[in-house]
Amino acid sequence: MTETAMRGVRGRCPRCNGAELFRKWLKPVDHCRACGQDWSLHTADDFPPYISIFVTGHLLAPLMIMLVLDFGLSTLATAAILIPLASVLMLGMLQPAKGAVIAYQWWLGLGEFEQERPLPVADSQKLP
Repeated sequence: MTETAMRGVRGRCPRCNGAELFRKWLKPVDHCRACGQDWSLHTADDFPPYISIFVTGHLLAPLMIMLVLDFGLSTLATAAILIPLASVLMLGMLQPAKGAVIAYQWWLGLGEFEQERPLPVADSQKLP
């Protein structure tokens, strides 16, 4: 599952790693050119922005505290540093977050995706 998520983060097809997952910055391709997987079935919706905001906030909170308390920067100077940095971090994380969400949806068989990987077999059901 981790490999599948990393394929999505890199913008590659989570199923085959043979083609690009996105045709534009946040617009996934309709079908994979290599394996034919239909990617129009995803429902990532608002989850990637939530991930991006959550991670950015947790990365920048210590920096904000350090800038104000340790360096004694004014509010204007702190904002001049943090707002562009936060914008770049959030925008830079959106596509990888969306790729990972789509990959997890496909891996888990959520929504309209079919779960293609075999289900684990219980020990009692295994053949000797």
